[in-house]
Amino acid sequence: MKEKRNIVWLKRDLRLMDHQPLLQATNEECDYLIIYIFEPCMIIYPDCSTRHLQFVHHSLKDLNEKLAELNRQVHVFHSDAYAVFDWITNQFDIQKVFSYQESGIELTWERDKEIYSLLKEKGILWKEFQRDGVIRGIKDRINWDQQWYAFVNEPILSIPFKKSDKFEVVDHPFPVSKELMEILEYYPDSLQPPGEKMAWKYLKSFCEDRGKNYNRHISKPLESRSSCGRISPYLAWGNLSIRQCVQFVINHPNYAHHKRAFDGLLTRLKWHCHFIQKFEVECSYETHCVNKGYESLEYTNDPKLIVAWKEGRTGFPLVDACMRCLQETGWINFRMRAMLVSVFCHHFDIDWREGVYHLARLFLDYEPGIHYPQFQMQAGTTGVNKIRMYNPVKQSKDHDPKGVFIKKWVKELEKVPEEFIHEPWNLTEIEKTMLGIEINYPHPMIDLEEAGKRARTKIWGHRKDPEVKKESSRIVRTHTRNNSKRSNAQK
Repeated sequence: MKEKRNIVWLKRDLRLMDHQPLLQATNEECDYLIIYIFEPCMIIYPDCSTRHLQFVHHSLKDLNEKLAELNRQVHVFHSDAYAVFDWITNQFDIQKVFSYQESGIELTWERDKEIYSLLKEKGILWKEFQRDGVIRGIKDRINWDQQWYAFVNEPILSIPFKKSDKFEVVDHPFPVSKELMEILEYYPDSLQPPGEKMAWKYLKSFCEDRGKNYNRHISKPLESRSSCGRISPYLAWGNLSIRQCVQFVINHPNYAHHKRAFDGLLTRLKWHCHFIQKFEVECSYETHCVNKGYESLEYTNDPKLIVAWKEGRTGFPLVDACMRCLQETGWINFRMRAMLVSVFCHHFDIDWREGVYHLARLFLDYEPGIHYPQFQMQAGTTGVNKIRMYNPVKQSKDHDPKGVFIKKWVKELEKVPEEFIHEPWNLTEIEKTMLGIEINYPHPMIDLEEAGKRARTKIWGHRKDPEVKKESSRIVRTHTRNNSKRSNAQK
C-alpha cells in the first residue's frame, strides 16, 4: 500500500520562517515531503543564468542543514515539473500539495496550469497561498493599499516543526545531473552569499548601522553598495518575506533614530509588491509593450551598440563601469539600473526587448514581476509614467564626482585625472603625453547631445498616438491607486 504524503513545493520561497505552505503541512495529520525542481525548460530560458541557479542551490543547502536536525530535507529533482509530479503521485498516495502562488513569467504560469490539471485528474488538492501581499485575480487597485498593509502587519508565522521518525530519502529517477551539479556547487565570492541565514545578516546590519545613510547615498553607485538594504536577492528568491522585513525594520530600536532613512526602505518594500502586482495581472509585459500603442515605434537597433552596451565598452565611463560591476557582482543601485536602460533605449535607440534578458541574467536579484514593468517604465513604453532620460555624463558628475566607482571598474581609466574622468575623450594627445598616460578606452559611440534630442522628439511625440492615449486610460484604470477612483467606487 502506498504511503500517504502531502507535498510542500518550494519555488521562490526558500526559507523556513514565515512560510504558509510549511505551516499548513506541519499542521496536517499526514506527513509531508518538501520538494524543489530544477526544470530544464526554465534553465534554458533566456532570463535564467548560472548565478541564479547557484544562489538557489546554496539556499537549498542552507535549508537542508537546518532540516537535517528534524530528520527532514528538501528533495531536489532535475526534470520537468509535470514528470516529477506524475512520478511522485504514482509512488505515494499524495493527499495535498501546498505552495505559494508564483507571479512569474508566462512559462511558469502555463506550467502551473498543467500541474493543476494533473493533480485535479488524480483528485489531489493543490492549495496555493498569497505571496507578499500580491493578490491573484484582481481587475483594479481599489483598496489594494489597505489590503497590503493588513497583510504585512499580520503576525509572523511561527512553524512548530515536528521531528520525523526517520530521515526519509526518496530514491527517484530525476537526480541533478553531474554536469549541472558541478556548476551549482561553485559560488563566486564576488556575489552576495545566499541563504536564509545570510539574508538576516544583511537585514540586521542595515538596521544596526548601514541604513543610517540610506537616503543620502541611495543614488550613489559606490556608497549605495553599503548604505542600501541589499536584501533584494533574498526577497527575489524568498530567503526573506516582505512581512518579515517590514516588521523587523519598524520594530528595530534604531527606527526612532533613523526614521526617515528606514521609511525610505519601507516605501520601496511596498513598491516591490506594487510592481509584482502589475505583472501578476499582466505577465505579457515580458514580451509586449505595457502600452500596446508603443508596438508601432521603430528603432535602429544597431548591433554594434547592443554589443558595446552588453560588454561595457560604450565609451561612456559610468555606463561601462555599471555594466562591468553588474557582470562581476550581480548588483547595482536603482538609479544606475535606470540609467543603463535609458541609454540603451533612448540614446542608442534600441528596442527594450534587445536588452531585457541580458540584465535579467546579470541581476542576482532578478524578480520577473519587478524587472519587466520597471525596464519598460525606464524605456518609456508605458504611456503613463514620466519619461526619464538619464544623461550618463551628468549622472557621473552628480553621483561619482571623483570617479572612484568608475576607476574601480574601468581599469583603463585608473590614471585619468579627476577633472577628465567623466569625459576622457576631451583629453588631447599633448595632455596625455604631459601626464605620461595612455588610454586604451573607446571614444563614445554616439553623439550624446544629438542622440538625446532625437530620442526626446521621438518618445514624447509618440505619446500623441491615438492607440497610446487609449491604452494609457486602460493602464490607469487597472494599475494605479488614486483616491478619486477609490472614492467613486465606494459611493
